[in-house]
Formats: sequence, structure tokens, C-alpha cells
Amino acid sequence: MFDSNIFEVNSEKIIPESARIVVVSDAFVDDYVGGAELTTQALIDSSPLEVFKIHSKDVTMKTLESGHQKFWIFGNFSALDWKLIPAIIANMKYAVLEYDYKFCRYRSPEKHKSIENKECTCAQEQQGKIISAFYHGAKSLWWMSEKQMEIYHKKFPFLSQGRNTVLSSVFNEEFFLKINQLREKYRDYKRSGWVILGSNSWIKGYDEAIKWCEENKKEHEVVWNIPYFDLLEKLSRSEGLVFLPNGADTCPRLVIEAKLLGCKLHINENVQHKDELWFDTNDMFDTEAYLFAARENFWNGIKSDMEFDHSLSGYTTVLNCNKNNYPWKQSIQSLLGFCDEVCVADGGSTDGTWEDLKEWAEKEEKLVIYQNVIDLDDPRFAVKSDGLLKSLARSMCTKEFCWQMDCDEIVHEDDYEKVRSLCKQFQSGLDLIAMPVIEYWGGREKVRADINPWKWRISRNKSYITHGPPANLRKYDENGELYCAKGTDSCDYIRNDNYQPVQFGTFYTEDVHKCRIAALQGDENALKQYETWFNHMTEMLPSVHHFSWWDMERKIKNTRDHWSKFWGSMYNDPVDDTPENNKMFDCSWSDVTEEMIQERAKEFTEKLGGWIWHQKWDGKTITPHINSDKELPSIMKEWIQN
Repeated sequence: MFDSNIFEVNSEKIIPESARIVVVSDAFVDDYVGGAELTTQALIDSSPLEVFKIHSKDVTMKTLESGHQKFWIFGNFSALDWKLIPAIIANMKYAVLEYDYKFCRYRSPEKHKSIENKECTCAQEQQGKIISAFYHGAKSLWWMSEKQMEIYHKKFPFLSQGRNTVLSSVFNEEFFLKINQLREKYRDYKRSGWVILGSNSWIKGYDEAIKWCEENKKEHEVVWNIPYFDLLEKLSRSEGLVFLPNGADTCPRLVIEAKLLGCKLHINENVQHKDELWFDTNDMFDTEAYLFAARENFWNGIKSDMEFDHSLSGYTTVLNCNKNNYPWKQSIQSLLGFCDEVCVADGGSTDGTWEDLKEWAEKEEKLVIYQNVIDLDDPRFAVKSDGLLKSLARSMCTKEFCWQMDCDEIVHEDDYEKVRSLCKQFQSGLDLIAMPVIEYWGGREKVRADINPWKWRISRNKSYITHGPPANLRKYDENGELYCAKGTDSCDYIRNDNYQPVQFGTFYTEDVHKCRIAALQGDENALKQYETWFNHMTEMLPSVHHFSWWDMERKIKNTRDHWSKFWGSMYNDPVDDTPENNKMFDCSWSDVTEEMIQERAKEFTEKLGGWIWHQKWDGKTITPHINSDKELPSIMKEWIQN
């Protein structure tokens, strides 16, 4: 809250009650039609919330006080009274649209060098310190190009820890309509001549452009201050554009306009967006689609900054779940309880699962489904039916955050709000967080302590995140087909560019891990301590109830019918059906009867608290377990009874 003593300056510039957003700029399009002003206006015009515009020179303490509950967006603000910046940092919620390099007193390090004949050191001086502090206090920073953002982050590394987005120049609806009209109008027009931007600004490189045209005997025309749509018309008829700025130009609109209108481009490295994927392409649809989406992307980010409810996608995979009696419908219903959309990838079910899913999706608008048929006779089917299928489901997600579950996992209804709150409190600098798992063994009475009590669960929906085996565990067979080394189930969260694991946050500490290991070695006090800690965590944090080993008979049959073959495929280690290779019985699977399964299920339930089937149980070893204080999800009652 503001200290009222600092707001004693009288001013007529009071922020109206009805406004939700305040946009500050040195100039708006009514004052001057420049690139920054056009981008700012395109954003204002597309705002879903009421906007109040104010010139930076008119901002006073009284203005800030009247709008301290609003969200502020600062564009160019050279005329702002910089004595106000500490109050803004301390009391306001705001974002910054950075169009150039305000840490430099000339707003361009190259211009600084040209004028003073020495390198710019403003970043280490008062100007740079004030700007970096101001930007560090922002809820989000919006850049015009990747290179611009990189320069800022190199000079002020701490800025990279905040919310950073490369926005690029922004265009309004009228622009997209106009360029499509001009493309059609001049489709068969014989283009001629090159356009040069007439400018007195040193950075725009007017003299260099003239020199290039003269040296290359290019017919050219210099355009000075002509109406905007007249300029677009001229570009539609011209062979090309010459633009050779003397210093970094973060994302010049003129270059984008010329490209979209079919001009050849002669530009230099100072056009900072020139190598970005959306621009460096011959597919104008990609470029136009990227630019068209910019306005929505910006306002989605701003609404997030304003602590609007964050959007959440849930995703999961299914394959013959009906036949194998998975609680898949309960799992999806659970996701629908707290997610804005639920994306489900089916691996080619033949037991009615896919048909049930299609019927459900016709009635439930939040349910998004897709089928990718997996050949279960493929020697490499395991990777394709698990990790790659998860990556497909994730790619279908459109919301800000993603929550992943398997088809035998359920979130308790009391934890729905905890998940939504987690999105609001998501730690800055993290893209992935692990959450507790309640792993039942043979029923309600036993929760496993023999495995880690966490699983990767919630993540930011960033394009680089996918599922698969990490780089050090990726193997390839003689046909070049991917399989895994032991140590992964192919479902790890990895980067899609280098297959390295995604760094994640967790509640599970090294001290707790040591306590759990001691409990497994027979330390009863450690087991009680671990149980107390576990119940505390599952009360505080949204937890997932995992029913994989709840019904022991079902699990043994699934192991016989699917999982034995699955792990052989996963690790390129197919095993014959022999007593030695059967980890659950002292005979081949082909000799296992229903009665034997029933007896072994009862034995596992009564004598064990969990077991990792890397080796056969000796019939003597007892694994400790813990008890959970959590109530079962109500949605699971019918499944449990059946």
C-alpha cells in the first residue's frame, strides 16, 4: 500500500475507476505514427479490458495513487519523471514493453559509440541501474526480438529469471485485411524499383541504403512521411526494400510489411528479428499466423500477470482400458473436475475404449481426443505406446499449464482447488514440479514406502517440453528403432531439442529420502517419522491416488498379458516364457492357473507392503508400508466395489 505522504502533488491526471489497464507512453499514434506507437495502439485496440492511455510526462505521484489498483503497461517512457520509479517498483503491478535499449542514454549502444567515440557503459552507470531495477520489478517483460532480449539478459542476467516473452511488432485487424487486399490487387503486377525509408534518424541507415542502390544501379524511391496505407500500396508495387540500419533495430515494422507484401529484402544484421523462425521462412502463412496471434498472446500474458485464473490442460493416454479393467473413466472424470480441457490420446484400443471415448467427447466439450494406432506386434511398441503416446497427448494441450496423469490415477475432489492454486503460486524459474503419489498396495490399508512418493506432475505448457527417454538412456536397434536402457520407462520429461531432462522442483528432500531408506532397512522409528511426514505432505499438497496395485489379481493378470512383453520391448530384452523369467511364479506363465493367481494375490497382499519386480520375491522378505490419512476419492467407490 502506498504511503499517503508521498502523494501530495495535485494533478488533473486521475485514472478513471472504470479502467482496468493503464498504458503509459511518450507518444501515441495521435501524436506520432512510428513503429512503437503502431504496435502499442494495436495492443490497446485488441484489449479485452478497458484501457486508459496516459503520456509518460503526465504521470505524477497523484496519478499513481489514483491507479495503484490498476495494472500498468509501460511502453516508451523517456519523459517519465524517474524519481517516480522507486514508488512504481514498490507499489504497482506492471509490465514493460521494451522497444529499444533504454539502459543506454541514447537508447542505442551503437549510437552511443558513434556520438561519444567510445563503447557504451551505461549498463554499469546510474541509467542502467535504474532501468534494470525497474524491469526487475515488472510482472513481465515483452521484447521485440530474441537478440534484443539476449543483449539485456547478458547485461542484466537476473532479468532472465522473470517472465520474458518475445512479442515482435504487433499489427491490427485492418492491417491483415489490407495486405490480403493488396496481394490480390497486385497479384499479376510487374514490380519495379526499390524503396528506401527517408529518415533523419541516424539509426535507420538512410545514407547506407542510398549508397547500396547507387552502387548496384538499382532504381529506387525514397519515401518520406507518406500516409500509412499509401506506403503499403507502394511496397505492393515495388521490387524490393533496402533497409540498412547503423545500429540494432529491434523489430522494424517496415521490413515485416515489405516481406508480407512480396518485396525482396536487402537488410543487414542490425535488423534483429531477421533470423527468427517466424520471419526467416518462405511460407508467408507461418509469418502471418505468428503475427496474427501476437495480440492474443500478449493479453493472455497480461491477464496472467493480473492473477486471473490460470488455464490448465490435463492429459492422459489409454489403450484397451476396458479389457484390463483400468479406472480410466474415473481418472478422466477427475481431470475434468479441475482442468479447463482434458486431452486424451488412445493407442488404438480394440476393446470398446475408443468408442466409449468418442461418445463421451461428443457430450463433453472440454474433452479433446485423438487416436494413434500402435502396432502391438512391433518389437518397439513399448516406447511408442507409453512415452511417445504421452508426448502426443501433451502436444494436444492448449492451456498455460499441463497436469499429467495415467489412466489408473485419481485426484481427490478436495484437492481440485489446491491444483488451481498451485498454478497461481507456480515458482518463478521452474517449468516442472513433482507432486505426492499415494501408491496403494492391495487395498486401502497399505501405502507403499518401497518407492519414491513423488511423480512429475504439473508443468508450464512450453513447446520445448515433451516425454521420452533422456539422452543418456536412448538406444537404437539394428533397424534404427528407439528403445531404452534400464533407468527409464520412456516417460521422462525431456527437452525436444537435446533430450536432456527437464529440471524440476520437488517437496522430497534428501533428509526424507534417508529416512525412508532407513525405514526400509527395518528402522521402525524412521518408518513412523516417514509416515508422519508423508501424511503432512499429502494434506498440504494436491496428491494423486494411484490404483495400479490396488487389485492384486488384476495386476498379476496385466503383468502376464501385457507388462512382461512390454518391458522386453522397452529394453530390447525379449524373454522366453520360462520359470526363470517369471518374476511372480516358479513356473512358466503358460502354466499359471486362475487359482494360482488368486492364491498369489492374497499372499502378496498379506505379506508384502510393496515389491519392485526386478527380481523374484523369495517368499520371506517383508517390505514395510505406511498408512495414509487421506480419504479415498468418492469417484472410486463404485470401481472398488466392483
